[in-house]
Amino acid sequence: MAKSSAPRSRPAGPRLRIVIEPDVAIGPGKADLLEAIRDTGSISAAGRKLGMSYRRAWLLVDELNQHLGAPVIDAVTGGANGGGAALTRTGEEVLSRYRAMEAACRTVVAADVQALRALIRRNQRQK
Repeated sequence: MAKSSAPRSRPAGPRLRIVIEPDVAIGPGKADLLEAIRDTGSISAAGRKLGMSYRRAWLLVDELNQHLGAPVIDAVTGGANGGGAALTRTGEEVLSRYRAMEAACRTVVAADVQALRALIRRNQRQK
């Protein structure tokens, strides 16, 4: 199945940001970046896919690397084979755990999201 080059659309519901420690957080942006690096095999291609500069993508990866104490990606600089990047076990675990928390959060708030949607529709009909 071919991957779209556009950022994935967000489902209705919560946008989760996890503050692990005061200066360490992961949210949709970093998770999407890790996922894009995994899918494209490249920091620059992942940045393009998400509409961010290579510098911004690298700074987000570097921030995770510094705070987690282990690299989230293995990067190989360009050369005859063009370089590339892949998630490390730490990167895969960070992404997997974040996506699991995101899914759990959506499940917990699903009824409330539906109630808010119904409220919006009800209020729009009354206008």
